Amino acid sequence: MVILWTDALIYCLVVAVIFLSFYVVRKPQFKRPLRKICHNKSGMLSLVFLVFFMMIGLFDSIHYKSDESHAKPIISVLDYWMTPLRTQGEKTYSAPFATHLYSKEMVILDNGTKVWRYPRLKYAGAYLDHPEHQKITDIVLKSGQGFLKGIGVCAMMVFVFWGSNRYRQIDSFVYWKQSAVSLKLVGVLVAMVIVASFILIELSFYYHIFGTDKVGEDVFYQAIKSIRTGLVIGSLTTLIMLPLAITFGIMAGFFRGWVDDVIQYLYTTLNSIPSVLLIAASILMVQVYMANHAEDFTSLIIRADMRLLFLCLILGVTSWTGLCRLLRAETLKLREMEYVQAAQALGVQRSKILWRHILPNVMHIVLISVVLDFSALVLAEAVLSYINIGVDPTTYSWGNMINGARLEMAREPLVWWSLTASFIFMFILVLAANLFADCVSDAFDPRRA
Repeated sequence: MVILWTDALIYCLVVAVIFLSFYVVRKPQFKRPLRKICHNKSGMLSLVFLVFFMMIGLFDSIHYKSDESHAKPIISVLDYWMTPLRTQGEKTYSAPFATHLYSKEMVILDNGTKVWRYPRLKYAGAYLDHPEHQKITDIVLKSGQGFLKGIGVCAMMVFVFWGSNRYRQIDSFVYWKQSAVSLKLVGVLVAMVIVASFILIELSFYYHIFGTDKVGEDVFYQAIKSIRTGLVIGSLTTLIMLPLAITFGIMAGFFRGWVDDVIQYLYTTLNSIPSVLLIAASILMVQVYMANHAEDFTSLIIRADMRLLFLCLILGVTSWTGLCRLLRAETLKLREMEYVQAAQALGVQRSKILWRHILPNVMHIVLISVVLDFSALVLAEAVLSYINIGVDPTTYSWGNMINGARLEMAREPLVWWSLTASFIFMFILVLAANLFADCVSDAFDPRRA
């Protein structure tokens, strides 16, 4: 097993989320907002998509050395499951569900005759004798097989869930019955996602669902692999940003005086520096360092992972100022509350006041800001990669797909599927994150209690 830097941080983040979930569930002040989130239909439906994307990103973060070649490339568990999509590349462009290349070429027939026509693809639909007449029927048949597999998995999940909940206590049943409508919708959506996933998996083994790019690589595989990059940018950047924003924001609001002046000067100066120039300079420094220490970066995936890590670091350093200002303003209000004044009068240590009275009462702002900033960071990666200062060009990301599609949109005939695939996946993730952010914002807003 090979653990990259971003993999290790993702594992730590998963453990932190699990412990935070247990902590939040046990606190009485969070029960009302959590119950409100469970009763929100759009919030629960968007959470299903977020969890689905996170599971894909987690499986893509378990790396090991493969024995497929002498070089033993580093692949992930997701790569192993998607081996047909990863290894069965075509010569060049092909449209979605196509059986021939997208451009005409000079083809030499068995009798030596040269014909100008669309060549057959090497893998997609290669088993069809007459693809013009058999392709539609075969696609419907493969979709039906995937549909039946998905229905079977859903039936097994329903059976296990029903068996585990059959002997629950009456009060627990009454609690879940209050949100039965949203739970039914969540169950239906989970079943639809599972069935759709099995249909796409079944079809992807025989066709290129979103076609292929210039070098013949499957675009659907690229879009799936880009999920991890988007999640890493959104989650690890937040992990880097939160300690800075929480620490400086609370300290500036609670201690005031010269501490407040220094922190305000720090984030005001940082905001005055154009973030794009700072990111570009940092990425250039990382590239120079890796070029001077080539012996430490012997693999392309290790080099790309290091650049991705530093991109998260730079984005985290440049994006903590907004949350810091919010926490400073909230702490200035909280330090004047009666219970804080009473604790200070009784001689309670400042560290205990900050930990027990200030931090729990600003966590709702932290939660709302984290969810809102997640989608913005995913879009930021796409923009930065589009202008070539984002992730490494060898890293699968929606920004690199959009950057590559820039020239494809100007060619004749038009190659539109790379841009469409990246747009669809990024749109689903960002929309789900925004809807869930609205749900969290409404649930933790004290004015909506």
